[in-house]
Amino acid sequence: MLNDMIPVVANIPIAEHPNGITIVPLADAHYGSQEFNEVRWHKAIKRIYDDPHCFCVLVGDLIDNGLKNSVTNIYDATCSPREQKRWLMEELKPIAPKILAACGGNHERRTIKDADQDPLYDVMFSLNREDAYRQNIAFLSIRLVTEFNGRAKARSNFAFAITHGSGGGMYIGSSANKTERFGTYIDGIDGIITAHTHRPVSFPVSKLVFDTDCKTIKQRQFVVAVASSFLDYGGYPTHKMLTPTAHVTTEIKLTYNQDGYKEVRVLQ
Repeated sequence: MLNDMIPVVANIPIAEHPNGITIVPLADAHYGSQEFNEVRWHKAIKRIYDDPHCFCVLVGDLIDNGLKNSVTNIYDATCSPREQKRWLMEELKPIAPKILAACGGNHERRTIKDADQDPLYDVMFSLNREDAYRQNIAFLSIRLVTEFNGRAKARSNFAFAITHGSGGGMYIGSSANKTERFGTYIDGIDGIITAHTHRPVSFPVSKLVFDTDCKTIKQRQFVVAVASSFLDYGGYPTHKMLTPTAHVTTEIKLTYNQDGYKEVRVLQ
């Protein structure tokens, strides 16, 4: 398993995607939970599979992975953790080449902590995509490349930080604030993608960058994208009196404008 601080690099030919690409974050499916919405999940998988310009990133908690000491009631699970992992392998197999990067979530970390077994790494290994997996955070560099004199030449790279997230909060603002704050700690990214709270939200953020070489102050912008879950309302949220969450398919569009500058737009 590669270190979190080693970036994941994806080279994508511009000739095959002249109008850019779309990235769909897949997170918080919690397969094995009674509240898992299989129809919504398969709709997202089909969206990625059918569109040749659509890719995805995995942002953790794709299986529920309930253990004896978990908050999750293991007796309510629709199948065992072993069966959950096998299901995920089969579900992701058709879109394996389109997975740009992946990182685990707190539900995968349950077995990492108890038995040094990482179910999402096992899934990525089975798909021959373990090179794109990072356990805690994935720094993804997307290079849209052209062929020049037999060599690959990249335009401006798109850079993302992808991590499942932690903590909770009853309101969207608490999730958004935490993600925004963490994103400002990382220079050079065009966006930060998280999940965990099951509350989809996206917005642009701007910060000032002091360019000492050019002796100028520049304004650097990046986007925040928190993906939604594939869970219907019920179970744990009702017990804790949490509010229902919206369900949308987050799509991140990567393009270049007429002046050749990269553009990142989030649709939810």
